[in-house]
Amino acid sequence: MRKIYIRKKYYGEVELPQTRYAKNIFFRVIHAYGRNEAITLHHLFPPSKIKSLSSYQKGGAQDELAEIELFIELGEKLRFDTSEATALKNQILSITDLAHTHFNIKKRLQLFNKDEPSQSEAIYLFWDIENFSNIGPMFNDIIEPYEIDDDNIYLAANPDSLYLYQDAWESEFYDYGKRLKSSFNFTKCDHGKNVADQVLLEAFQTLDLHNSDIFIITYDRELKELFLESCHPSNNLYIVGN
Repeated sequence: MRKIYIRKKYYGEVELPQTRYAKNIFFRVIHAYGRNEAITLHHLFPPSKIKSLSSYQKGGAQDELAEIELFIELGEKLRFDTSEATALKNQILSITDLAHTHFNIKKRLQLFNKDEPSQSEAIYLFWDIENFSNIGPMFNDIIEPYEIDDDNIYLAANPDSLYLYQDAWESEFYDYGKRLKSSFNFTKCDHGKNVADQVLLEAFQTLDLHNSDIFIITYDRELKELFLESCHPSNNLYIVGN
């Protein structure tokens, strides 16, 4: 683990992946933050690398994905926006070798808040689409098998992700007879760190659900924990495991 100290202030720690450039990325971000620079993807990869990652990568670009995860975790600790990095990660996942394996969400679902599910009366889905943009598997493994009503599906996305990927998302939703903005409880967020996450969490808290099956679709560890803290014990809270 690598401790994060900036101007003698402690911000937590992160684990550096065993890649060639992980240490350089860590110090590049730390130094930029200490100089009050706006932290962007260019602190993660040079422009030529970002451009190359937009095309097929044999082997799945595993090192680059690990470095992106490091950048996103640093963003969580230092509170800078990582929506561009998340969008790049999703783009890589959609076009690399990883896309050629069947991604079965159902097999990765875990009951998060208890050992055995209790009886439920309704089903809700809270979907961080910019953090998890596998739309086909979502319908095939979750929405359609569990017959989740459109009114019980909540989505949110930040402007940068919408700008980059809305057309692609809408095309995939159209295959299932849905529209992003009109079929579901969708919120276009403002700019800022974890704004989409906060919208989903606040929607969940406002509903004050009981005796429900609740699916939280995100890879964000912090968001999973916040949902757990807000979840009534009568609910069955399901997450996507790593």
